[in-house]
Amino acid sequence: MTRSLTLTRPDDFHLHLRDGAMLAGVAPETARHFARAIIMPNLVPPVVTGAQADSYRQRIMAALPGAAFTPLMTLYLTEASDPADIVAAHRAGMIAAVKLYPAGATTNSDSGVRRFDAVRPTLEAMAEAGVPLCVHGEVTDPEIDIFDREAVFIDRVLDPIRRATPGLRVIMEHVTTADAVAYVQAAASDLAATITTHHLIINRNHILAGGIRPHYYCLPVAKREIHRRALVHAALSGDARFFLGTDSAPHADPAKESACGCAGCFTATNTMPILAELFEREGALDRLEPFVAHHGADFYGLPRNPGRLTLMRQAEPVRFPARIETGAGPVTVFDPGFAVHWRVSEPV
Repeated sequence: MTRSLTLTRPDDFHLHLRDGAMLAGVAPETARHFARAIIMPNLVPPVVTGAQADSYRQRIMAALPGAAFTPLMTLYLTEASDPADIVAAHRAGMIAAVKLYPAGATTNSDSGVRRFDAVRPTLEAMAEAGVPLCVHGEVTDPEIDIFDREAVFIDRVLDPIRRATPGLRVIMEHVTTADAVAYVQAAASDLAATITTHHLIINRNHILAGGIRPHYYCLPVAKREIHRRALVHAALSGDARFFLGTDSAPHADPAKESACGCAGCFTATNTMPILAELFEREGALDRLEPFVAHHGADFYGLPRNPGRLTLMRQAEPVRFPARIETGAGPVTVFDPGFAVHWRVSEPV
């Protein structure tokens, strides 16, 4: 049995760090294991210009003095976004991508896109300049069942956008369905998808069966078991179009455990041990490194990280903190619901 596993230091291609006291509390949890992360721009107010992205990057680095960590910034796409500013920020290395939120789809998405035709000139400029588009892939039509919103988004929004904008590089973030997996598999090399830690672990029963469990509630919401298995198969497949984006999303416990609780799972603390356990159980431990450290960097055109990360297998289950304390309140750490025997040694 494998007792240790040394990997290229991983990247997280979808991460929420928030701002202020929450940022200071959660950023070290990611920087401890990951070399880089794509940082989500859905602050209040959102990060919509290159100058705002640079300011946010400076606040992140101030929260991580001395850390070997690089935040990869993104801009929040709105119907008023300036294509020239986006292209200039990308060329200057200030941003790695632009994020499309359908208005009202998730946390702090009220400033997102309602009329997709209105952003077509921006998308065309991005395609010409090679700026990747990260997509929260759900429709917000209240008549569409929440469990169907990803599949409908592909048909109604994403496929028309891609057909109308050839050359646009798109990342479907936090995919949750077999439909999304099949769509990516059928596409050319300009489409990829991130898969979260929690969507590889939970299905909708984990949220609802036997009582409501708010710390498993996320958006997009977890789906049926058949969809979870499709995500696992994609992650294990070796297909370079699928890679890790944790969507680790901290909310203080009172905001999660309320009458209208916030969506998000906080997985930054224990993602790598959980994934090692899952890949080992699936007999695919050799596929972990490409999924967490190679495929995403290659798609974004980034060099693979020079550093290494070693995971050690323990005879007894590893105990993770139930929550971390932040200046914005306690944040519950994701519980996979099974014993994890892997821990991370210090990265080098």
